[in-house]
Parts: sequence; structure tokens; C-alpha cells
Amino acid sequence: MGARRVRARVDGVVQGVGFRPYVHRLTHELGLGGFVRNDEHGVVLEIEGAPEAVTRFLERLPRDAPPLAYIERVVGEEIAPRGETRFAIEISQAAGAARAQVAADVATCADCLHELRDPEDRRHRYAFVNCTNCGPRFTIVRGVPYDRSHTTMAGFTMCQACRTEYEDPLDRRFHAQPNACPACGPQLRLVGASGDPLAVVAGALREGAIVAVKGLGGFHLACRADDEAAVAALRARKHREDKPFALMAADLDAARALVDLGTEAAALLAAPARPIVLAQRRPGAAVAAAVAPAARELGVMLPYSPLHHLLLDDAGTTLVMTSGNVSDEPIAYRDEDALDRLGAIADLFLLHDRPIRTRTDDSVLRVVRGRPQVLRRSRGYVPAALDLGVDAPVAVLACGAELKSTFCLARGRRAWVGHHIGDLRNEATLRSFTEGVDHFEGLFAVTPQVVAHDLHPDYLSTRYALERDELAPVGVQHHHAHLAACLAEHGEAGPAVGAIFDGAGWGLDGTSWGGELLAGDLCGFERVGHLWPAPLPGGDRAAREPWRMACAWLVAAGDREPALPRPLAGRVDPSRWRAVASMARGGLAAPPTTSAGRLFDAVAALCGLRAENRYEGQAAIDLEAAAWRDEGGAYELPRAGADLDVRVLVRAVCDDLAAGVPVGAVSARFHAGLGRAVAAWLAWAAGERGIGTAVLSGGVFQNALLLETTAAELARLGLRVRIPEALPPNDGGIAYGQAAVAAARLERALAP
Repeated sequence: MGARRVRARVDGVVQGVGFRPYVHRLTHELGLGGFVRNDEHGVVLEIEGAPEAVTRFLERLPRDAPPLAYIERVVGEEIAPRGETRFAIEISQAAGAARAQVAADVATCADCLHELRDPEDRRHRYAFVNCTNCGPRFTIVRGVPYDRSHTTMAGFTMCQACRTEYEDPLDRRFHAQPNACPACGPQLRLVGASGDPLAVVAGALREGAIVAVKGLGGFHLACRADDEAAVAALRARKHREDKPFALMAADLDAARALVDLGTEAAALLAAPARPIVLAQRRPGAAVAAAVAPAARELGVMLPYSPLHHLLLDDAGTTLVMTSGNVSDEPIAYRDEDALDRLGAIADLFLLHDRPIRTRTDDSVLRVVRGRPQVLRRSRGYVPAALDLGVDAPVAVLACGAELKSTFCLARGRRAWVGHHIGDLRNEATLRSFTEGVDHFEGLFAVTPQVVAHDLHPDYLSTRYALERDELAPVGVQHHHAHLAACLAEHGEAGPAVGAIFDGAGWGLDGTSWGGELLAGDLCGFERVGHLWPAPLPGGDRAAREPWRMACAWLVAAGDREPALPRPLAGRVDPSRWRAVASMARGGLAAPPTTSAGRLFDAVAALCGLRAENRYEGQAAIDLEAAAWRDEGGAYELPRAGADLDVRVLVRAVCDDLAAGVPVGAVSARFHAGLGRAVAAWLAWAAGERGIGTAVLSGGVFQNALLLETTAAELARLGLRVRIPEALPPNDGGIAYGQAAVAAARLERALAP
């Protein structure tokens, strides 16, 4: 029987993950000729040989692919044999618009880590060791195809030893684009002291110094995690008063000494993405109190670059490893910017000369109900594409909201959600946002024709969207975007009912929504009901000063002249309390809100846990942390028509506090009562409409206690529960939801 030749296109994450070397090895094993190369779409290959060998190749190609590859599809066609018996990796070609996927950054693999610690290896203690299976990808990529010339490694010429590895099909560095060694690759540099950079920095960290460390996607600020003075100094210099700091532990054993790790959480920590994982703090954990004041959880990650491994090895202790910025600014990622902005914070700077193309924060996850839940999606996950759940007839740009800002580009069923940028409240974060959009549009050759945006007219993301006047605008209501994001992530179009709870979102009636019961699908929604509204005295100030919401809810619950609660005595000026009560009664500068986030603020303030928020959601975090986990009670929260009458719950909280019930019990009863009531509320709405699916989303459902309680009760009531997993429940998922809504509406409009 004669030879058989097949031409195949492979789509997915197949560049920068060792796919071409894998194909070369597979063809060598099966005795096939032909070629493989990268192009602007992904990988194209031709194979020729015995028919049974070609069949085995096509069967094994997706099955045995490298661990970092993600194959979406293989499309093959029979072509005429050419008598070719040798196989070659050809030079990449880019003949059209770039549509190749780009891999995320990957933590140091076991082989490279062994070399890093082997005194006999030429890469011993080299802070930039990498191979085809690990190292920087997204943060160094300037364009595709993924070749060295399209990365920030273009300025480093490989020495002969590295070139030999790079060209050897049997070497794991075969066509590894960031390949380098101490003789030819990036180098460390110390600012603020002299000597061996790693030795000096490790010694300084042990002695209590604060060090700015240039990593993969930007700068960290590091110090000893068990040094109270060092952590307190970092807080003061960074102007970050209470928000918890992330920790970096040397390995899983060191992490287990800090937090309780179940099987799922341990697997997340050790995964190639190496996110920060939130887990319950262990009693007696060797961590300064200032690392995470009043928090039950600690955020822990493992080293993910060779430089981090060396620092943890040499320092010999767990380190605080927090974003290199001043509060509310984007992280620094260029040397000059870091030296300027972090100069008043860091005692030393550990730099290197490999440029970072895209700043990328650490990702944050936790395990809820035995499943990973993303709270911040960035390094290690971005720019992996997600299925949009619906076909976008034309390319869409979605601009998100204001907090936890991300953007999303969509084409067909593929959606690229950008890296976490932060809160779009200043010029620096807006500039980072627009630069990110430009980079993604170029990297993935997406030329949008439609721009989706939030309805809030004052969001900088909305203004940016409407300034793109070459694009057709599609406004998407904030809470509908949350609902749609969760449905689309799970590959569902709806209908579903959803409890969408957050701090605030612009409602269709121009008021502040935030405790919503919706019924709908990707195209549209109905506002079925909401939490009982309360005044929002002082507007946005109420989000920063929870005592205002405590006062407002007392007024809404029927006490027109509420006395200053005892837990707030000495923390709130009585005259200011009376003035806010007057505002709440009269409605002057106190618009109504249905916000669930503000309800949590009010209860936390009534309990005396928090009079002022120093960061978003702080009062709610304190309230969850205070809850007793073995308390069996639950407050009643009746339905008033289609709404939940929160006034009853607020009065019950006040009655228990007045009776001397401990705050831990009050918090537990509040969470249990709200969770059960929300589940019953959703079940009622679903039953009325013949719907079997319930969605829980919005930033308030980052509260694991509320989420677990509500989801368990919904399951007991017989509903399918959908919660965000691959994307955050907070506003980090809004852009993806907007893109799904815009695509669904366009598809419906174009349907015959």
C-alpha cells in the first residue's frame, strides 16, 4: 500500500508550550516525514508515511499533547504524497491576521527547579532558568507567531550552548523561546546596596528590610511575614491600613503551617498557574498580626519563578509578597516607574534586565463547595480564551464596570478576558486599561465593530466605550451582566432566576440597585424583586462609612429618631449621627438603594465591628469572620410581595444585640437567615416561571458563608445552582457578561 499524506491545522493554545517539538518527536517515533510550523492562526503541519502510522499519529496528537497545550480542534485533509521521509520544524510564517492563542505564564517546572539547585549544573542558581514546559509567556509576548523575535527576549542572543539545546529535537529546550543561561541571558541588578544581589536581599529580608522585587508581571514588595515591625512599616509606607497582604511560602509544608489546606486547595496552590489561595488561618501561625488584621483567612501562594524560589530558599522564612504599588494605583512593572513610585516604600530594589511587556497581578482563588472559585483572574490564567457560550456575529469589545476592572474581546465563540487592572478611578488605571485593550486587539487580531458598556454614565469605562465612536454601542445593565456572565461561563443561554447581590449598580430606573432577584437569559431580563430599599445617606460616603447605613436602616425599620447604638459610642459623633438620621428621614442627599453590600455594612456597624471601611467590603469581611460556625439559629426574613423585607431582619439583629447576644451568634444568625430566605425567594420565583436553574453572583457572593448556605438550601429545594467559577463573581466578570449579552442580542437580531 502506498504512502498517505495529511495536512492538518491545530487550533488552541499550541504556541509556546512545546507543541512543535512534541510533533517532531511523535513523527520520529512513528517514522513519518513532513513539517510543522507556527503561523498566525496556531500550528499547521503535514505528515507523510505508512497509512497505519499516519492514523496512529492523528489519534495520539491530541491525546498525548504537552501538559501546557490546550487543543480546541484538529482539522485535517488528505493531500497528495510527495515522497517525503524526513520531518522538519520550519520557520514560522505570518501571512495574515494573527489569530493564534497565547499561553499564560507558567510556574517553574520540576526539571528546571532541579537544575536551579544542582551545583554541578551550568544554570545553578540562575534566576531565569526556564524550558518548553515553564517560564514566562504572556508577560513577555509582543506579538504572534510566538517566536523569540516577538518577545522581550529578542534583545538577548543565545550562546552556543543554549543554541545547541534550542536546535536539538531531543532536548526539552527545543524551540523554547525564552531559553537563556548566565552567559547570555537576563541578569539581576541591585539598587540601594552593593554585593551579590541575592545574598544581599536575603540578608536584608531576614533583618526586617522591605524589598521591591521585579517578578514576571510586575513588582512585589516583600518583607518577613513574621516581623511585626517590618509588616507595620510596609503598611504605613504603602498607605494600606488594613487590607490583608499576600504571603509566599517556600512549599506546601510551609503553607500548611500557616493555613488549613484541603486536597482541592493544595492542588490549586501547586498548580502551574500558582495563584494566591485563600484558606483558613491555622491557630498559632507564625505570621505578624498586621499581615491580615481581624481576618480568618490568609492568602498564600507558592514560588512561581526561579527568582522567587531562590529568595525563599535564601531568606529561610515565609515572606509577605504584595503588589508593588501605592494604594489604588496599578502595580509598577517598568524599572524607572518602580524606582520613582516605590522609592519611598522599599529599602532595596532587586531588578533584572528582561523587560515586562504586560503588567499582570497575581490571581486570587479559594475553594468553595469543593470547587475552585476565582476572585481575581490574572497571572497564570490570562490570556487563555473562554468559550462565550454564544456566537458573536461580529467582533465585540466589552469595557466592564468600574471596580475590579477588566475588559473582554470576543469573536465567534471565543472570548479573551483581560488581566485584572483595578478600580478605574484615576488616570493611571484608565491608561493601563486602554493599553491593555490596544495590546489584546493587536495580539489576537480582533477589530471590534460593537462596544458593550455599563449603563452608569459616570464610569470611566462607559466614557471610554462611548468615545470609541467608530463602534456601535450596546448598553448592558450591571446586574444582567452578572447573570449573563455566570450563564455563559457554564455554556447556558438561560432562562434562569438569579440573586445578584453587590454594592451598587445603575438600575433601569436610575436608582442604585444591589440586592436583585432577576429572571432572564443572555438577551434580556426581568427585575422580579429586590431587597427592601433603604436610604443611602451621603451617596458614596455611605460605602466608606458603614455607620451611616446602620443609621439609615434603623430609620427604614421604623425608628425615626434612632439613638446612637452602644457599640458605636465614642466612634461616631452624636451630632453627625443625628444629621444622618435627618437625611435618611427626609431623603435629602439620601437616594434609595437596594444594595446587599450596604446591608452587610449596616449589620457590621450595628455589631460594632466596623464604623469605617478602609477598603471595599471590609465591614462585610469582618462580619463573616465574626460568625460562629456552630450557631444553629437563623433570623426570619419574610417576603413582602416580590421583595424581601429586610426591616424584619434588622429589628431582630438590634433586639439580640440589646439582649446581650454575642456578636458571633448575631452574625451567624444573620448569614443563615439571609441565605435561607434568598434560596426560598429564588425557588418561589423559579416555580412561578417554570424555571429550574438559579444563579448566585455579584461581589457579595464572595462571602463563602453566605454562598455555601444559600447554595445548599437551593439544592435542597431542587434547583440547579450555578455560581461563577472560571471568572470572579465580583465586577471582574462584568465585561465577559456584557460581551455575552451583546453577542446574544446581535445573533437574535440577525436571525431569519
